[in-house]
Amino acid sequence: MRCLVLHPDIAPLRKRRLPENALAEAISLAVALDLEVVAQHVIKLPKAHAGLLFGKGKIDSIATEIENEEIELVLIDGPVSPIQQRNLERRWSVKVLDRTGLILEIFGDRAATREGVLQVDLAALAYQRTRLVRSWTHLERQRGGLSFVGGAGETQIESDRRAIDDAIIRLKRQLQKVTKTRALHRAARKKIPFPIVALVGYTNAGKSTIFNKLTGAEVLAKDMLFATLDPTMRQVRLPSGREIILSDTVGFISELPTQLVAAFRATLEEVLDADLILHVRDITHPETEQQAQDVDDILTELGVSTTAGETMIEVWNKLDLAPDETAQTLRNIAERDDKIYATSAMSGDGLGPLLEAIDKAVRDPAFSQTLRLDFADGRRRAWLFDQNVVTSEVQHEAGYELLVNWSRKQANLYKSL
Repeated sequence: MRCLVLHPDIAPLRKRRLPENALAEAISLAVALDLEVVAQHVIKLPKAHAGLLFGKGKIDSIATEIENEEIELVLIDGPVSPIQQRNLERRWSVKVLDRTGLILEIFGDRAATREGVLQVDLAALAYQRTRLVRSWTHLERQRGGLSFVGGAGETQIESDRRAIDDAIIRLKRQLQKVTKTRALHRAARKKIPFPIVALVGYTNAGKSTIFNKLTGAEVLAKDMLFATLDPTMRQVRLPSGREIILSDTVGFISELPTQLVAAFRATLEEVLDADLILHVRDITHPETEQQAQDVDDILTELGVSTTAGETMIEVWNKLDLAPDETAQTLRNIAERDDKIYATSAMSGDGLGPLLEAIDKAVRDPAFSQTLRLDFADGRRRAWLFDQNVVTSEVQHEAGYELLVNWSRKQANLYKSL
């Protein structure tokens, strides 16, 4: 589908991001939805026009461009009110989609698990509910009831809103069941001594590529916004021999629709439960600092504690895209800060030291203890060796005497075997 991408640079709403970079991100969102971008513009506005967003002259010039370029869809990178959307579609005779609608379309296209589909459907209905004015401009249309009982009857827009509300209630009930299942899985994981390490970051920062390198998995990893939607977890063996659960999560983005933050809260609870958070950054992006702030803002909104933030490790990724001198400077900065690690997920550069840092960060204070096992306790003995905690073993007539060096978590789990 041929589309035009517009970024309204409205003076009172101007954010910390350069409009040219915001437009480039909007184009990337369009490409992620397999749209053909035939034209793109930053449109500077002293203020938004209430009914049409843009002024009459700009509306007319865009209408001419739409006709000449045979454009079928206009993407507006910013909030567009339902009335503005309706009016623009009438003037231009094409479909108009705002930033929230576009991100919802991408999420709807990518969601693969049942939970992901439910979350996107819920967010889409919440968004659609605010847009009913577009579909039903004839608010005087009536249906059902008689004028002398209960007023003038139910308008079509009221009927549609009620239908959406009913669908939202059904979806929330289904999601509650899925959320309970996920909570049970999390509770089960807490019974094993594997710390959980969560990858978070701005979309397309390279989280899935790092995940694949560290786990040997084949999670979809593309140079594309929102390549990963559904969380994936894999076991990883650290240099010490200990194991962790690594979790890949959905990428964040500036001005992430509030409907999606709420809908994906259950998925992102994996981050809240994590023993360690790795904040992956595309360090070569021109607005990497602004992206990092967006991620911090969303983590705060999700309720990630200050303590978790203090133990977070920053991963400066995509060194392979930086000039050699810049890449070396970034490495030098990272070497002086034990909370920053410079990497290239594509080449594997820096992943070894990162694994060592993860190993150190999730390591419980270890203590030594002597255990005595009967010959019949083969299962417990095998578990101890599998956990790599046995430092010495002596065999006696009645069984084994083992000196172990382990964490409190491992000791508690051993008692439950």
